[in-house]
Amino acid sequence: MYAIVDIAGQQFKVQKNQRVLVHRLEAIEGSQIEFDRVLLVDNDGKIAVGKPLVDGYKVAAKVLGHVRGEKVIVFKKKRRKGYAVKNGHRQDLSEILVQAILAKGETFKAEETEVKKPKTKAVTKAEPADETETVAEKKAPAKKTAAKTTKKK
Repeated sequence: MYAIVDIAGQQFKVQKNQRVLVHRLEAIEGSQIEFDRVLLVDNDGKIAVGKPLVDGYKVAAKVLGHVRGEKVIVFKKKRRKGYAVKNGHRQDLSEILVQAILAKGETFKAEETEVKKPKTKAVTKAEPADETETVAEKKAPAKKTAAKTTKKK
């Protein structure tokens, strides 16, 4: 099952448990949001197309975090005029996780699909047995100096 949904002025094809980067949303990290601007729904071969929206369908999602996109360089130049301008830009984005595509009258329970983070082992720093070893490791090796040569006239 998939749906085409309008999120922040752009159209995305989304499925359950899919991560999507969208334009920055005014939502707090970890919050649940619903998008009701569904344009098309494919439910196992049964396609519902909206005019312009499909009535009753919603997409439930969770905001995972707010990130910034890759840097884009904008360079403008007019030849033979001495004009050149270089600007950079990074787009603000929100990462969302699509949790469900809801039909008319359905509601979404957040505890159904919790994203579990893998458990990591706690890493502890091993302390050195002798402090003199760490001082010796930090010192850079001595540089060899070349013998000075005198210039002959």
